[in-house]
Amino acid sequence: MMLRTAATAAAAVSLALALAACSGTTKDSVGKDSAKSGATAKADPDAPLKKGLKLAFLPKQINNPYEKIVDDAGIAAALEYGGTGKEVGPSDAGASSQVSYINTLIQQRQDAILVAANDPNAVCGPLKQAMKKGIKVVAYDSDTAKDCRQLFINQASSERIGRSLVQHLGEQIGYRGKVAILSATQNATNQNTWIGFMQDELKLPKYKDMKLVKVAYGDDADQKSFQQTQGLMQAYPDLKGIISPTTVGIAAAARYLSDSSYKGRVVLNGLGTPNQMRKYVKDGTVEQFSLWNPQELGHLGSYAAAALASGQITGAQGEKFKAGRLGEYTVGKDGEVILGEPTVFDRKNIDKFDF
Repeated sequence: MMLRTAATAAAAVSLALALAACSGTTKDSVGKDSAKSGATAKADPDAPLKKGLKLAFLPKQINNPYEKIVDDAGIAAALEYGGTGKEVGPSDAGASSQVSYINTLIQQRQDAILVAANDPNAVCGPLKQAMKKGIKVVAYDSDTAKDCRQLFINQASSERIGRSLVQHLGEQIGYRGKVAILSATQNATNQNTWIGFMQDELKLPKYKDMKLVKVAYGDDADQKSFQQTQGLMQAYPDLKGIISPTTVGIAAAARYLSDSSYKGRVVLNGLGTPNQMRKYVKDGTVEQFSLWNPQELGHLGSYAAAALASGQITGAQGEKFKAGRLGEYTVGKDGEVILGEPTVFDRKNIDKFDF
């Protein structure tokens, strides 16, 4: 599925997170609005990681099990280099629900704020204020607008994620029939980017007999995603497939399908974790799904933030840093760092993974 922008870090699987850290090497960057302002200062790749860095992870919502895995791994990684981390955030995935938390983290003078944005623009004002005060900002999983952070830790190439999900579904349904997408929130940056590539992929001649009839939104809430799946089947009883690029959505959709007359008739594909999807693979509801390793995403984000806060990198394209056991990574265009290639899970390999 996708190639990591980084060097040859060994990764068993692949999937999502990001972060940031402050107390940086560059005083010049503090007073500038642009997230790229750090790039005006000179990186020192030989600088040691600073001790005592304080990192705060701000997920889309605090009760999202996938992001809990990511954040816990990032917090654990911080201990490896002598830092500390914590997770704070809202219980809902509303566009502006993260703003008050960012303001509080600024007051607490965190060294880095790592944010999985619910909306690319709603968080920009306070994040720019954080950067003005020398706090490093790293987006992970779901990006902010580019001038609102220094780095974006991407689980995989957005284009490969979007296109591959359509490719897998097309193979499963013989490239024929009505299909739908069950997304998270309407403003989620990562979801909308992936969906854009899905729609572009569907324009290719090989998909001429496949029709996207609906993009539904479950707001990354289990019950609403379940109800949205039910609504899709009521509105389109001849639906052939559903793509759900959200771990909450795919699990809720699988739960609905597994106990309905549509089990075995409607193909469900998307992004999920092995532990939440294992029973649906084994009972025949789902044939396959994809994901990267969220623990590795958190680990990478934590080390990227530490490198940024310690002055090893500024967020400029081409800079390199080491991410602990994952090895060396390279900052790509627009401050993007890509974890690696996701794994496709099915009945043959799902019991090899535990997350």
